[in-house]
Amino acid sequence: MLDLAHIPVLVVLFPLLMAAVCALLPFRNIAWLLATASTGMGLLAAWTGLEAHSGERVSYALGGWPPPWGIEFVADGASLLVSTVVAGLSFISTIYAKSLIEKEIDEHLIGKAYAAWLLAVGGIQGIVMTGDAFNLFVFLEISSLATVTLISLGGRQDRRALIAAYNYLVIGAIGATFYVIGVGFCYAVTGTLNMADLMVRLPDATATAPLLVGFSFMVAGILVKAAVFPVHIWLPAAYGYAPSAVSTMLAAVATKASIYVLARIAFTIFDGLDDMVFLILEFVLLPLSVMAIFVGTILAIMESDLKKLLAQSSIAQIGYITLGFSLGNVLGVTAGFVHIVNHALIKGGLFMAAGALTVVMARRVSIDSLAGMGRAMPITSSAMMICGLSLIGLPLTAGFISKVYLVLALVSSASWWIIGLVVMSSALSLIYLWRIVEAMWMQPMPASGRVREDPLIYTPLWVIALINIWFGVDAGRVFRFAEQAAKAVGAGG
Repeated sequence: MLDLAHIPVLVVLFPLLMAAVCALLPFRNIAWLLATASTGMGLLAAWTGLEAHSGERVSYALGGWPPPWGIEFVADGASLLVSTVVAGLSFISTIYAKSLIEKEIDEHLIGKAYAAWLLAVGGIQGIVMTGDAFNLFVFLEISSLATVTLISLGGRQDRRALIAAYNYLVIGAIGATFYVIGVGFCYAVTGTLNMADLMVRLPDATATAPLLVGFSFMVAGILVKAAVFPVHIWLPAAYGYAPSAVSTMLAAVATKASIYVLARIAFTIFDGLDDMVFLILEFVLLPLSVMAIFVGTILAIMESDLKKLLAQSSIAQIGYITLGFSLGNVLGVTAGFVHIVNHALIKGGLFMAAGALTVVMARRVSIDSLAGMGRAMPITSSAMMICGLSLIGLPLTAGFISKVYLVLALVSSASWWIIGLVVMSSALSLIYLWRIVEAMWMQPMPASGRVREDPLIYTPLWVIALINIWFGVDAGRVFRFAEQAAKAVGAGG
């Protein structure tokens, strides 16, 4: 039985320690097994903590130095939920990755690819679990540098991956710089970096101008990392040109951690400065979220490349999450956390299917090249359709539950005009899904006929597709965990 007091650090240590081992291994199968084992252990630790959580805040003092002097890792309803999502999707993605990485990455680089993979996962888990504002910056950089490496490995298939990696590096560095400047302002005023200690000290600070500047810088930096419109420009190319397995993992978990940090900043660290938080939520995050929903959907409709289409739609889905957060009440933030869970499943499944199609076709997949692939690859294509229907919010799918809770939150806030916009954007998303359905199922099968589908690829995909249905039929547990997460970050306080 895992000691709950050690869970905050275990979910970070498992992938980080194994990354060093994988980097030295010349054997690709052993590297994959170690990566799978470490992500699996991380999932076990996170899920154990989430199931056993009863509302208390579990603190782990790194190196035995008590907070606020030392670095603190924290497990509460919010961090455990997001950590479980990251661990679960990372574990499934690692199983799925084996066949694709062997086909898309040079053999002598596979061990190093899994090392970067685990560094990215460990960095993301560190972002979620740390209770120290500067330590969060360190983990942002660990995950970012590992992600840049992973994206650049797509250069074997398409040289544009190198440009995408460079853009991600530069834009991500700008976001991280903005964040750490904001932390510097807060430290100058309060003399502490511990998030819980900052929350206590900030309301008593007399210098409000530096705090407003610091808050603005921190939020701006995290908006870049979370790919919130209009600072999302790195995301479509990064997801579109990265190796297929990398796209899957990043689309499922990468931005979710940054969005979680946004909630931590607004509702935990700056909890006592209501006017400042209200200004950011009402006049920055809310309008940007509404614009993201429409811009992302329209760009997806106009896109012909499958992976980039899915990446553009992620801009809209991130907008739904931040729209819930922008309401600032428990129901709205709960709806945001519900969609963090559901969107990770939806987009993870869709990118898995895109990767399977890419491997079979041995080239980039466009909408036109999907002609007849529904009958040529029925197992993969059927699971892809389930995830696609969940994306647009069809009843009995996880995506529908996300839309229901978001609409309920908007009703509670009397935001009637925004409800109309959400319904309209959901209707527009039918257009790009229909383009995929029409090409895959309503056009003749390719002359090559049926394709042999890889069980190691379609089995993880079907696991995610079935979870989408499960969470669409029985959403009680997800809602309970999401509500605990909203209360843990201090939403509505």
